[in-house]
Amino acid sequence: MNEEFISIGELAKKLEMSQRTIRYYEEIGLLNSVKRLEGGRRVYTDTDLRRLKLIKRLKMLGLTLSDMQELEAIWTIEKSNEKVLNRLLELLGHHLKMLEDRIADLDILRNEIIEYQERIRSKIKA
Repeated sequence: MNEEFISIGELAKKLEMSQRTIRYYEEIGLLNSVKRLEGGRRVYTDTDLRRLKLIKRLKMLGLTLSDMQELEAIWTIEKSNEKVLNRLLELLGHHLKMLEDRIADLDILRNEIIEYQERIRSKIKA
C-alpha cells in the first residue's frame, strides 16, 4: 500500500494553521501518528489531516487542549469510542451551559445599555 504523504507546509496551508501549532499538537500528544522520513523531516497523511480538522473543530466548539488530551487519554486507556463520546457530550454540555450563561449576561448588559441611552437622550432633550 503506497500512502501519500503531505509536508507540514502543505498541511498548515490546507488547515490555515501554523506549522508551529501542528508541531505543538504533536508534542502534547494530540497528533501521534506523525511519520518521519530519513533526516527526520515530518510527513503527514490524510489521517493526520482529518485529526487536525477534528482538533480545530473541537476548539471552535469551545474545548480546551486539556479537554482534548483527556479524551485522548480515555481512548488510550479504554479503547472505547462510547466512553470517549460520552465524555465529549459532558464537555460540550458544560460549554453550552457556560455559553448560555454568557448570553444571558450579555442580554442583561444590552438592556442596561439601551436604558442608559434612553436616559441620556431624555436629558439632552430636556
